[in-house]
Amino acid sequence: MKKAVVVGALLLVITLSMGGTVASKGTDTAATYEQLRLFTEVMSIVENQYVDEVSPKELVYNAIKGTLRGLDPHSSFLDPDSYKEMQVETSGSFGGLGIEITLRDDILTVVSPIEGTPAYRVGLHSGDRILKIDGIATKDMQLADAVKRMRGKPGSKVTVTIAREGWTEPQDFAIVREQIHIQSV
Repeated sequence: MKKAVVVGALLLVITLSMGGTVASKGTDTAATYEQLRLFTEVMSIVENQYVDEVSPKELVYNAIKGTLRGLDPHSSFLDPDSYKEMQVETSGSFGGLGIEITLRDDILTVVSPIEGTPAYRVGLHSGDRILKIDGIATKDMQLADAVKRMRGKPGSKVTVTIAREGWTEPQDFAIVREQIHIQSV
């Protein structure tokens, strides 16, 4: 019940506050500040009345993620920790499978296996859909989380469940991680 009241209050605040600013796309500073005031007001309501405790940082990060998702299905926000994990160190190497992945229609998808890597040798293909990593479903998994699960100590094993066009059933691939070296361009 409390959650419904909060959602109702948020909708009311948004409806009343947005007025005519939605119709104009200009870069009017006053309109921008009005939208930021609205955002701050909504954050305050959620912080004070939402059924679960939510940190301001979590609210802001989720708002940014939602904004990018609404603008472009191929863009995503990485918080500082996720960004560090996604970054290949200047040495250009890490323990992993050797595949480039993306989210295509919210499905974790292989862009391409890197020639000579474990993923390439076991037969992963461009367009393969990764349904599970070590038995954990990838539906609604963030790209950074998937990368984190597939990277690991060289010599350790990870199992990915793959769906491929033309297959009637998904197949599991047990892959031993290796040191992956990325050539800088």
